[in-house]
Amino acid sequence: MVDMSIAKPDRLENFPVTFFAVMMGLLGLVLAMTAAEQAAGASGAASQFILGAAVAVFAVLAVFYGLKLVRHPAAVRAEWNHPVRIAFFPTISISLLLLGTALAPRMPGLAYGVWSLGVAAQGILALSVVANWIGHRPFQPIHLSPAWFIPAVGNVVVPLAGVGFGAVELSWLFFSAGLLFWIVLLTLVMNRLIFHEPLPSRLMPTLVILIAPPAVAFVAWVRLTGDVDAFARILLNIGYVFALIVLTQAPRFFRLPFALSWWALTFPVAALSVASFVFARETGSEPHRMVGFGLTAVLALAVATLAVRTAQAIRAKAICQPE
Repeated sequence: MVDMSIAKPDRLENFPVTFFAVMMGLLGLVLAMTAAEQAAGASGAASQFILGAAVAVFAVLAVFYGLKLVRHPAAVRAEWNHPVRIAFFPTISISLLLLGTALAPRMPGLAYGVWSLGVAAQGILALSVVANWIGHRPFQPIHLSPAWFIPAVGNVVVPLAGVGFGAVELSWLFFSAGLLFWIVLLTLVMNRLIFHEPLPSRLMPTLVILIAPPAVAFVAWVRLTGDVDAFARILLNIGYVFALIVLTQAPRFFRLPFALSWWALTFPVAALSVASFVFARETGSEPHRMVGFGLTAVLALAVATLAVRTAQAIRAKAICQPE
């Protein structure tokens, strides 16, 4: 998927942190496929293959961004100081958390190490991003987008594997932080979407991120409490409500040019798919099981399409260029 020419010194400087949104999409597909295989009683061959591909892509992205950090630290600082791109830095730690979650049933020892690294990175990045938001420089409404949910989503991902690893109280800590900032940011983002100018075309796909926090929070809540109670149902149905709201904007999406931000479509769909399967498993709901299969099919098609479009953009040298 990644053309090695993007590692050339003249292009490496422009290698964007948003590339890690690709990882969230691929690993989200792994988790959704795993849930679908379990619901269908199928073998885990498909999810295992996608997991292998995701690990390979993550290794390549980590090397390239590591090279950028070493060779072009000023460019990394510029991304960190960018009012929009700063929210994408936790995609790195979220990718580690998702990788640990995906590996947990397969290689628990390795999974725990990857998850622990992801927890540490998520804690540092989430605190740093929030400190930057409320720190020394002003932000304008135009800078706000659903991408700001990414640090909050990372926090509620922690319990997905954390409970199984025995880190229950740590999982509650991250879950509480994620839920708090989701509520705060939801108010700010909805104000931005309703009362200010429309999102730029490159950021329009981030509207789908609205689905992710309640969907992931539902799965995390069930892991933490072991029950599908009233609050869990509220979280899941909020995810469905946001999915329907996003669908009303679908005609606008199809008119937009391709950008890496299109990968923002994938993880929220994966989260809602997994949440649907979890609800179906815990309650025996056949409609939710069918919704899970449908969302997984949509997700697989979306990831395949975006992988092709990303490869075409790299081949055309339309990525890793100065903006």
